[in-house]
Amino acid sequence: MIVIRHADVEKLLEGRETDNIRTVAEAYRLHASGETAVPHSVFLRFPGRERDRIIGLPAYRGGDRPVAGMKWISSFPANVDSGLERASAAILLNSLATGHPEALVEGSVISARRTAASAALAAELLTRADRPEGVALIGCGVINAAILRHLAAALPSLTAVTLYDHSPERATRFAADAAAYAPGLTVSRADSLDEALGAHRLVSFATTAGVPHTGLDAVRPGSVVLHVSLRDLRPEALLDAHNIVDDADHVCRERTSLHLAEQLTGGRAFIDASIGQLLTGEVEFTRQPGRTVVFSPFGLGVLDLALADHVHGEAVRQGLGVPVDGFLPGPGA
Repeated sequence: MIVIRHADVEKLLEGRETDNIRTVAEAYRLHASGETAVPHSVFLRFPGRERDRIIGLPAYRGGDRPVAGMKWISSFPANVDSGLERASAAILLNSLATGHPEALVEGSVISARRTAASAALAAELLTRADRPEGVALIGCGVINAAILRHLAAALPSLTAVTLYDHSPERATRFAADAAAYAPGLTVSRADSLDEALGAHRLVSFATTAGVPHTGLDAVRPGSVVLHVSLRDLRPEALLDAHNIVDDADHVCRERTSLHLAEQLTGGRAFIDASIGQLLTGEVEFTRQPGRTVVFSPFGLGVLDLALADHVHGEAVRQGLGVPVDGFLPGPGA
């Protein structure tokens, strides 16, 4: 058994934005081809504390490098007010030969970067006909910081980023750090959400919103919206857009905007395709001119395992991590 700490995970994933996108794309292809097992996530909630939750995401990835395990990730938004990270996570990897736990990996870095790689992959895939020159980031936290890094790697056309956060102080800090996330981009701040939504043809929502609070009226025609936080957009707005998901069964749960849209319409006909179907060519997606495309990824646990598998392998190869002897009973115990 090996424990891989936060600093080691950061070291092993540093500068791997392009590789992360490739890793996530392959996991999506395997998922679309039926070579994964991704049970529904379990949500642990606390009476009287609607914003706090811990989610368990078990998964298995097949293919050339099979891996199985589970991510256990908490979201406590009030942490931000105390100077702590909103999310914390641990990923447990199991041996496919014995089922024994092999590694416990700090998961917050992996979770942020697999989310970012997924968003950047969708942005690259969905803007091939008309590359954007800028991106609007709604929510100035860890996730959009990672998304900006991965977008810069995936879309060399980007020259500008516009920021909006309900906390001006957080937006100011993000703007100061953005030179490190994406050197060479012109950074500006919007005074309102609508101003940010109309600033560029690529938009990324990564907020802690628990209920829908905006539509898409302020978005430029033909924009691509990365709806990473899943609960920002009013369900009616989704019905007037093209909708791409990672997995419809997963994303239409837990009162996400898509879940609400399904309840509103009685079905999922408003969903055009999954990103895996687009990558494998199983579904041919034709955009209507001027219509907004919304990518809403639930965040499949198989993506976390794909990056955690890389981290585990490299940690062993480089002698990183903390071995834990005697974690399991010995033979015959």
